[in-house]
Amino acid sequence: MGRSHGHKSRDKNKGSLPQVPKNMKSDGIDVEYSAELADQADLEATARANAANQRVTNKKRK
Repeated sequence: MGRSHGHKSRDKNKGSLPQVPKNMKSDGIDVEYSAELADQADLEATARANAANQRVTNKKRK
């Protein structure tokens, strides 16, 4: 019996303890956006972001 057998339960729940509470975490969307001031690159980036979000939600549902 090696040393590792005696220390398995010591830090069992350490990985599941969050550093920041879930209700304080943001979803990363805090960018101000004005459609009137958007140029072509902004519109393309918005379309790519929407398509990526759609792919992620479709993967989660399956």
